[in-house]
Amino acid sequence: MTVADKIRTIAADARAASYAMARLSSAEKNALLVDMAGALEERTSHLLAENARDLEAAEKKGISTAMLDRLMLNGERIGSMADGLREVAALPDPVGEVTRMWKRPNGLMVGKMRIPLGVIGIIYEARPNVTADAAALCLKAGNSVILRGGSEAINSNVAISGILRDVMEKAGIPAGALSVIPFVDRQGVLEMLKQDEFIDLIIPRGGESLIRFVVEHSKIPVIKHYKGVCHVFVDATADFDKAENIIINSKTQRPGVCNALETLLIHREAAERFVPRIFSVLSGLGVEIRGDEAFRRFAPEAKTATEEDWYEEFLDLVLAVRVVDGLDEAIEHINRYGSLHTESIVTSDYGNAQRFIREVNSGVVLVNASTRFSDGNQLGLGAEIGISTTKLHSYGPMGLEDLTTTKFIVYGEGQVRE
Repeated sequence: MTVADKIRTIAADARAASYAMARLSSAEKNALLVDMAGALEERTSHLLAENARDLEAAEKKGISTAMLDRLMLNGERIGSMADGLREVAALPDPVGEVTRMWKRPNGLMVGKMRIPLGVIGIIYEARPNVTADAAALCLKAGNSVILRGGSEAINSNVAISGILRDVMEKAGIPAGALSVIPFVDRQGVLEMLKQDEFIDLIIPRGGESLIRFVVEHSKIPVIKHYKGVCHVFVDATADFDKAENIIINSKTQRPGVCNALETLLIHREAAERFVPRIFSVLSGLGVEIRGDEAFRRFAPEAKTATEEDWYEEFLDLVLAVRVVDGLDEAIEHINRYGSLHTESIVTSDYGNAQRFIREVNSGVVLVNASTRFSDGNQLGLGAEIGISTTKLHSYGPMGLEDLTTTKFIVYGEGQVRE
């Protein structure tokens, strides 16, 4: 069989298995996930051996230390994967939930019920833990899932999925409900992206270049999240202690993640008092500040910000800062340069807070809170499959509910249309 034939077979098997997944009860899905967790722990030595093969190959290729760390499995990380499966098992099952019911004048009762999406394809980079996490979320929502991980983690991903599939088969669930694309070259991805007959949604997880490649070549709807250019706006009425803590946490807790602060906006009326303070604190924490002319008037040691800096996702201890005339200019800046990810306002003015929430169009908008809360777990979703900066069909952090859709259900008593 050619690569194209093999991918088509995997996709067709996933579609057939999706019907079996949709019939499973919550109790059956939960028991399945708990058994999968136990199986991962029982076969830790096998996983470590397969992961060691990936690490050895990656080291020979000269992959960075940071990438090697993402790739590495150990007993603790395998335990965390197992715990993640158990946590998903404990989450409420969205499938079958009736979200609304209403009565029509002719007596028909009309409602909307949550159902699985069907078959979900996930394309991701080096981290093997995503194999277990993504599988758990998709299966709990009643879907089949096709996983294509990074080539660096191929042995780890095949081993993890093999263990999970063994549990599924013992439970009488078709193995096609969980598949890993076994080809490391790009042709496997390209063929996967053509399977619109069988796959309902593609979720890419990784850098901007990966996501743009998937969007460019996919015939299947794609959940997009190119980058996170996140903003904090310090209003004139902001509590400066509160603002300082929010900015420090947003920028420095984990600067390399997509919900980290990248651009700080400061109201002109607060600039004289707040700019020297925040510049001193952030500089002391090793943050490189790139400010506009108004900012540098009060912090001349700052580097000069360029137009390109306003668009930049630094993913590092670098921060662009601009002084704005007020809320209108802050919102205008965010709408122009932002990536529809996460924005926060620090203010004591209720009206400004409400305007910010209404007029800023990003997937997560916060008032007096760190951008680092833009995370499925932190927002109470329990777990997260990814973050969407597109508005169809989901927006912002995506949990179990976002791996379902709704259908209309109608109860009648013999009504016919006039």
